[in-house]
Amino acid sequence: MSLGFSSKSSLETEALAYLRRESLDIYNRLHSIEEDISFVLRVREAYPQLAITPNLRCGAWYINPELAAKGPAYFKSTDGHYNGWSFNLRRPNLHLLPLAVAGHGMILVDSTRSGKRLPDALSKTIPIWCAVINRAVVLRARMSKCGLNLEDWDVALYTPPGAVSSQERSQIELRLDQWALDLANSSYVLPELPHPLHPFWITPASSTYPSLSQNAAFIPIVCVSASKQVHDGIERRSLGFAYIQGSGDDHELWGLGLTPQLFWRHKATLLGAERSELEDRVRAVVADASNFRPAASDSKGSGLTSISKIYGKIKLCRLDDLPDLGQVSSVPANLSFILLYPPSSELAESSQRVLSLSIPSGKKGQYDFLHQTLPQVLEFATAQWRGDTERREIVVGCRDGKDTSIGAALALLQAWFDDEGALRPNGATKQSIRTRLQWIIASRPVANPSRATLQRVNDFILSRHFTPNRHVDGRKGTEDALQTSARTSTGT
Repeated sequence: MSLGFSSKSSLETEALAYLRRESLDIYNRLHSIEEDISFVLRVREAYPQLAITPNLRCGAWYINPELAAKGPAYFKSTDGHYNGWSFNLRRPNLHLLPLAVAGHGMILVDSTRSGKRLPDALSKTIPIWCAVINRAVVLRARMSKCGLNLEDWDVALYTPPGAVSSQERSQIELRLDQWALDLANSSYVLPELPHPLHPFWITPASSTYPSLSQNAAFIPIVCVSASKQVHDGIERRSLGFAYIQGSGDDHELWGLGLTPQLFWRHKATLLGAERSELEDRVRAVVADASNFRPAASDSKGSGLTSISKIYGKIKLCRLDDLPDLGQVSSVPANLSFILLYPPSSELAESSQRVLSLSIPSGKKGQYDFLHQTLPQVLEFATAQWRGDTERREIVVGCRDGKDTSIGAALALLQAWFDDEGALRPNGATKQSIRTRLQWIIASRPVANPSRATLQRVNDFILSRHFTPNRHVDGRKGTEDALQTSARTSTGT
């Protein structure tokens, strides 16, 4: 006798499969994003004086790049997860402070999937950021004995009502002073703030927006969650699509290769497509983009980034930001290039001034980066700087300008520059490596080296008894250091 359990289970499975298909449908996603964009524009119209910028990666779907301030935010939700709270010195977002000061506030846009009104990045990571920076300003003022009157400086932690419990807020508050001390003791430069930072929150459920005055005794950081909270994350619309909460999230799962940049470039074409033709149109856009190499001025924040601490002796970029190295006349004579390519890429031809290397993916790539790439990078830099330390500048590029190029530049900074940024190397420690990474992030906030890349750099510099001054003393010193590194790595 059948009790009907199997048929009920089968219906539930089919229902879940249907919901998953709906949630991953690119037509639903793009039209949901369009609806959320309309809400974000209304918020921007309410605060026209404030700079607006997306919180990467999800927020980039909701703001036209032409309207966004230069330099997006990178507040990770994981830094706000319960019991994982953090102020991460690898993601200090200090480049946002001048924008906030200039406009007496700013708007940060993000979104979240079903289950919450606000992503943890907006409800906890950014409040932590505001409180830590406010406290670090006080600590720096005391350290410098500058005489600023900070008696009424607000260092409290503000969190959105209903999103963060009083117990969780109390646990976060216990950690704020140490994070502020870490920031105050870092190499980062804190711009002068006329007032402390104060976060506010707006969602589609907000009935009113905060009233912000130019004369307020705080700098407002307006956190906008773009998506409406809906039951099960999906809500039918009369316009022929299902609204998906947080549609911009995890676009690798549904986007068919589409990125926020491509979406905004082809927005009218994509949103004007019928459901039946949209996938083909997206694939055509993605295919065209793969054959298109943008000029450095085509995307905000691209181009060569000089590391300011060392006066631009090392510059960073994406591979797409490079000049045409085949046209010698278009390349400044004082520039040399270290180019790190992903596997199966067409490499620029290596020459006296160009080092082109391909790095495999996965564990083999990590091994090669440690044992082959970094030694070759240092040997090449030594050859470039040995006879021309005054004028020679080295450009280091990788596919996204965020990972392997950062690791290579970090090794160069440790090999060649002392703690003051002078071309005079000294000993390496974990702290000295952290300091040099901070130099990079201060100049290039989009830098986001993976843990694997940073671990390989640490292994190369520390575990192999790396002696930086040998790379300065001439060719023989370089060869001796590299041979020592090779013997140590093979256990001989």
